[in-house]
Amino acid sequence: MGKKVAVGMSGGVDSAVAAYLLKQDGFDVIGISLRTWVSQTGEEGRCCEIDDARAACAKIGIPFHTFNVADDFTRRVTEPFTKEYLKGRTPNPCIVCNRYVKWARLLYYADLLGADYIATGHYAGVVKLPNGRYTVRTAKHAAKDQTYMIYALTQEQLSRTLMPLREYSKDEVRAIAQECGLDVANKPDSQEICFVPDDDYAGYIEKNCDNLPGEGDFVDSDGKVLGRHKGIIHYTIGQRKGLGIAFGVPMYVKKIDVTGNKVVLAKDEDLYGKTVTCSDVNFMSVEGIDDSLRCRAKIRYHHTPQEATATYEDGKLILRFDEPVRAAAPGQSAVMYDEEGFVIGGGVIE
Repeated sequence: MGKKVAVGMSGGVDSAVAAYLLKQDGFDVIGISLRTWVSQTGEEGRCCEIDDARAACAKIGIPFHTFNVADDFTRRVTEPFTKEYLKGRTPNPCIVCNRYVKWARLLYYADLLGADYIATGHYAGVVKLPNGRYTVRTAKHAAKDQTYMIYALTQEQLSRTLMPLREYSKDEVRAIAQECGLDVANKPDSQEICFVPDDDYAGYIEKNCDNLPGEGDFVDSDGKVLGRHKGIIHYTIGQRKGLGIAFGVPMYVKKIDVTGNKVVLAKDEDLYGKTVTCSDVNFMSVEGIDDSLRCRAKIRYHHTPQEATATYEDGKLILRFDEPVRAAAPGQSAVMYDEEGFVIGGGVIE
């Protein structure tokens, strides 16, 4: 093939095996790590563990480069993350990071190094469709599918992206790493947001923001006061645990009223709805929706896609589900798929 590809090396097993497979396929492979975030104690984020990435590249026998993109990450990811929580929303920073930091900077540095493509260890596949557009297809093994996290990538970004792990299971990837002697073969997967390694979102915001909203009222849908909450940043739509108050029956967060500093609680059956509206829409397999489009859509990463009809009105994506979906959270994303598992597009839930 003779093409040069820059692989985004996180320090994990997936990106290491992606680099190895591409080299086996005859690509001229370069490893690139982007240093996005380092804690005040010097701890690296799980997506930029430089020493492990360097060691993997040395074992595979490819050049390795590291670049500091912390300023981009702060501006594009961590600062908006905090602002969204203060608005009562539940952002997904990985989706934003993928488009505006990882892919943007990987392509920039790939150009500097003379690479034709970039590649990642995502469990998904990039496909060019007969209509000339690029999209991503769900992984062969649904349990590891990561298309939800990359639905916002642009056509230009996709046109220069390779994802060699679509056909593999996690066990198969670990076996390949074991066979070629990679130290990261049995490294645990990262389960948390890289800059919140303890999974305490509220604690992170408290450390990084002044003038936080204080305590307020828990209320029901009619406005009746049920008790006191400890600040809106501690809650997200659909939450049950951690409310800090007993109601006699299970109660869940239905809505966060920022203006009134109230958290609206309701029973589980009151969290369901059939219509979800999205902004910041990105289309992949199609240029847009002229009338309406049947699809299967998911409203969070671990949500099983549900049958829906999509329309596009005044810059908004409207999803009307055949059956009610539970707890669509503003700030999360809704992603549409066709019956073959190709991503149609998606947007941020309003």
